[in-house]
Amino acid sequence: MSDARLEQFKQMVAEFPDSPMAQFSLGKAYLERRQYAEAAKTLEEAVRLDPQYAAAMVSLGDAYAGAGQADKAREVFAQAKEKALAQNHPGLAEEIDERVADLG
Repeated sequence: MSDARLEQFKQMVAEFPDSPMAQFSLGKAYLERRQYAEAAKTLEEAVRLDPQYAAAMVSLGDAYAGAGQADKAREVFAQAKEKALAQNHPGLAEEIDERVADLG
């Protein structure tokens, strides 16, 4: 992820701070850069803004896992799986199971 692209996402969040999609996009950008603390903070906000946003929850779990917080990752992944199944996204639920297995 280029610095310019990251700045675009930061600007999007500045313009639309209450947009879960803007927060999610910035969080994913931080994840790509392995900036896990920043990713977690931003993705936590995305989930706060839209508690049903399963994809944001999965990315939040990835951020926690990357930061070495396996217990928090497992907790968020479990919540994300519940949301994914409730929203009829079995493929996402399977991806979550794989992520949990990777945590060991």
